[in-house]
Amino acid sequence: MRSISALILAASLLALTGCKTDQASHESSQMDARASTAPSQPATAAREADTRPLVVCFGDSLTAGYGADPGQSYPDYLQKDLDAQGYRYRVVNEGVSGATTKDGIDRVAGIAAMHAAVVVVEFGGNDGLRGLKTEITRANLAQIIQTLQASGTKVVLAGISLPPDFGADYVNAFTANYPALAKQFKTPLLPFLLKDVYGVPGMMQADRTHATNKGNEIVAKNVLQMLSPQLEKSRE
Repeated sequence: MRSISALILAASLLALTGCKTDQASHESSQMDARASTAPSQPATAAREADTRPLVVCFGDSLTAGYGADPGQSYPDYLQKDLDAQGYRYRVVNEGVSGATTKDGIDRVAGIAAMHAAVVVVEFGGNDGLRGLKTEITRANLAQIIQTLQASGTKVVLAGISLPPDFGADYVNAFTANYPALAKQFKTPLLPFLLKDVYGVPGMMQADRTHATNKGNEIVAKNVLQMLSPQLEKSRE
């Protein structure tokens, strides 16, 4: 009796093991089938990659679009203007609110590594608002421009000014930095980024420092005037 019971138990275990083995094999086959029919996402992504050369807008809150609605910074409008005029470039917004020229130095190696066709450099306003010596701002901007040009990237320099309550001597010395640097490094210069925007009703936010959505649209057109001679139109 004991031998018969042992045989029955052994047979049951073998049957159970066989079921589990068959189930595992079936599940494995289903997984293999799903894997073989799954779309190749990396290949699709590679086909859809944006290969347009870059225009990088590198600056502070005026570039970042502080206070404007999403998609309403000047780089956003610049992309629309480039597309509308037949320029096949991708605009990248590398503006950081509150950034000084020293912050620009800290980040410029990464910007140079992007190998952009052109970088629009807009820094200095936060230096001025902090009352930093204008010589320091100029030296920092020079280092930013030198680093970008050494990487083979073209530079367009965008100037900024300060409110008159900072004093005429300081404001004049501050604004003089931009044409001097443009001459030194032979870069195109937009003397005042907020041309036709600053002081114009509806173009500036309540802080009287940052452009509104509409103001950023005008800023983009200002930038494009200086930028377009550095670009090539698409032949497609």
